[in-house]
Amino acid sequence: MLQFILRRIGVSIFILWLASVLMYVLTINSGDPLQDLRQTNSSNREQLIAARVENMNLDEPWYTRYAIWLGGASKCLILQCDLGTNRTGQSVNELVADAAASSLRLVTLATVLAIVFGVTVGILAAIRQYSGFDYVVTFLAFLFFSLPVFWAAVLLKQYGAIDFNNWIADPGVSLVTTLLLALLFGMVFSVIAGGDTRRRVLTFAITAVVLFAVVTYFDAVGWWRRPALGLGLIVLLSLAALAVLLMLTVGLRNRRVIYCGLATIGVGIVSFFATRSLMEDPSWTLILVLAAVAAVVGAVIGVAFGGYERSTAIVISVGTALSFGFLVFLDQLLRNWGLYLEGNSRPISTIGSGSPLFSGNFYEGIWNWATQLILPTIVLTLISLAQYSRYTRSSMLETTQQDYMRTARSKGLSDRVVNTKHALRNALIPITTIVAFDFASLIGGAVITERVFGWSGMGALFQEGLNTVDPAPVMAFFLVTGAAAILMNMLADIAYASLDPRIRR
Repeated sequence: MLQFILRRIGVSIFILWLASVLMYVLTINSGDPLQDLRQTNSSNREQLIAARVENMNLDEPWYTRYAIWLGGASKCLILQCDLGTNRTGQSVNELVADAAASSLRLVTLATVLAIVFGVTVGILAAIRQYSGFDYVVTFLAFLFFSLPVFWAAVLLKQYGAIDFNNWIADPGVSLVTTLLLALLFGMVFSVIAGGDTRRRVLTFAITAVVLFAVVTYFDAVGWWRRPALGLGLIVLLSLAALAVLLMLTVGLRNRRVIYCGLATIGVGIVSFFATRSLMEDPSWTLILVLAAVAAVVGAVIGVAFGGYERSTAIVISVGTALSFGFLVFLDQLLRNWGLYLEGNSRPISTIGSGSPLFSGNFYEGIWNWATQLILPTIVLTLISLAQYSRYTRSSMLETTQQDYMRTARSKGLSDRVVNTKHALRNALIPITTIVAFDFASLIGGAVITERVFGWSGMGALFQEGLNTVDPAPVMAFFLVTGAAAILMNMLADIAYASLDPRIRR
């Protein structure tokens, strides 16, 4: 494996170097970097031209200028990057630090969300092939995949930001809207649940009634501006998380593992009151420490009461503990939504990637960060989610037709074990390759998204460099995004080799 990884690293570096030469040559030949100064009537025009020539080394041949850039960029291998200066003499390192942070957090979050939801939906669609759920997922996948990035971004700005900000100022849901929402979600959940007509009608009725009651209650108590979960809902959602973990592992019949999960929730209830003061205004360090403590406590419960299913009990207990801790964190975050609204009458931003003058507590800072990120993330996630869901569905269907799958079923294994332990791992092999290509395409889509939402990210840096025929910002964009894409491809190859050892040869 080590030889395989080293070989992939060498090939990746060689490809990155060849691409950098091509990018540099194309950029410097795209126009005249002195055109604006040649046309100016300023009295110090010659001095300005001389200063720009010096900043950009225009008195040197192109290969010398490229060698200067490559020498500085190669120092990134020892974490001492020197990307030079732009045409005004400003350090490109400083420009990249802020721009890369904005762009990569956007692309990374969109990729993670697309993978989680896309793969999950694709698996469910494959398991329930040709069902109503499968047809709905197929339709939505083709719809989202066909959406132009700029058009979807503009629609989200209108309905997800402007209209939402108008609504949240004095929120309220009319009776007709509540009824329509209840009917819509009832139809969606009945399609997802599947089954015979009786089961679908029952699912539709229960979902519609519950949603109608919940929305009516939220509207009556003003939950939209002062939301919270409360201990009761935290426990209920933790039980749901426990049920999901059990269905993905040992099922709902192993009482010893179930008792470990329930004991973990019981400890979580006690810790809810014990850590309340700590959670009022914590730090990320404290959050990580508490998460580690929760995982340790869950592992101890699994070891102490898991018996012969100790390893599975540890997984279930740790997963339940982390789920309970996340819900406690989410409860505190929701409780601070009202405080954030008091200082931000229009919370969802349509322009910019941050608020430099923002002041608030820990949770308000998270809301400020999230409201800046939510719309462009949704745009990029929807487009990638469609691709992941279709590829996962196709891969799962192909895997389930293999001989070893029929053998697993003939041995009497349950559908849960067959799908999660036999089909899923092999179905994920082609998905790992798609992740790398999708990450690179998301970076390209983020350039357009940043333009629509006014983000000062790598896209703006790239566009400014192209408009001014300044290779330094363009090459900085290439280095960050190209290295990220190469890294993702290399990680995909390594994951591919881990899933299928034959690839290593």
